[in-house]
Amino acid sequence: MGDPPRWRWPLSGRPVLVRRFQPPPERWLAGHRGVDIQALPGETVRSAGPGVVGYADKLAGRGVVTVIHPGGLRTTYLPVRASVRPGQAVESGTPLGIAEDLPGHCPVPCLHWGLLRGSAYLDPLLLLGLGQVRLLPTADRAAT
Repeated sequence: MGDPPRWRWPLSGRPVLVRRFQPPPERWLAGHRGVDIQALPGETVRSAGPGVVGYADKLAGRGVVTVIHPGGLRTTYLPVRASVRPGQAVESGTPLGIAEDLPGHCPVPCLHWGLLRGSAYLDPLLLLGLGQVRLLPTADRAAT
């Protein structure tokens, strides 16, 4: 069995978080399903971990790259002008493209970085050991 994947920030340097992960109370409601990291337009966006490019094209008018990772995880990066193609294998740190400026999403140019397992959105900072862990309550126990 191989070593677990080594995860990294999708941008070089010291990341500046513009907005954190804020999942909605119900999955069909509005929320922020990822984190926004300050990014200069033209800055290289890199894969957070090893995998295979699942999507690399425009979607709803913005460039999107998705990487499918072992264990059923997918990371998403937008807005990005892709330099990779679907089916291409990538390692942690492989350039995926360059950040584009998408006015209106953030108060400053940013990269939206998302993480999914199946259809469930997760905090991508969990990959780096930095996300907010939400504990589920234990089953009620009768008082003794």
